[in-house]
Amino acid sequence: MKRPERKDTGRTPTDIRLHRRSRTLELRYDNDRHFQLSAEYLRVYSPSAEVRGHGPGQAVLQVGKEAVGITGIEPVGQYALRINFDDGHNTGLYSWDLLYDLGENRDRYWQDYLDSLAEAGYQREGGDGP
Repeated sequence: MKRPERKDTGRTPTDIRLHRRSRTLELRYDNDRHFQLSAEYLRVYSPSAEVRGHGPGQAVLQVGKEAVGITGIEPVGQYALRINFDDGHNTGLYSWDLLYDLGENRDRYWQDYLDSLAEAGYQREGGDGP
């Protein structure tokens, strides 16, 4: 059986750079889009079951991640990255589509996160934001 070819949706980064000092992941795309995503933002929106849960309504609000850093990134096939965080978290694969979505919707998602923290009575302590 022949496998269907993957279509490039324009969401595959052409350049990926980890900036350890600023704790950001920089992604560039052929369509002139460019995103810099903080380690904190990527950590709190991890696609792992630990963060998202195993079903609807089971997501776990991530707190205390203001100072988290990224220790490394690993390609997974030709469709995703595994991000290793310095708090030991490294489960969940960040697909190209997910990373693009996190970049495109960063401001809205970040505000949703801040609203969720406020509802839970948690006050962020510093951090660089998204």
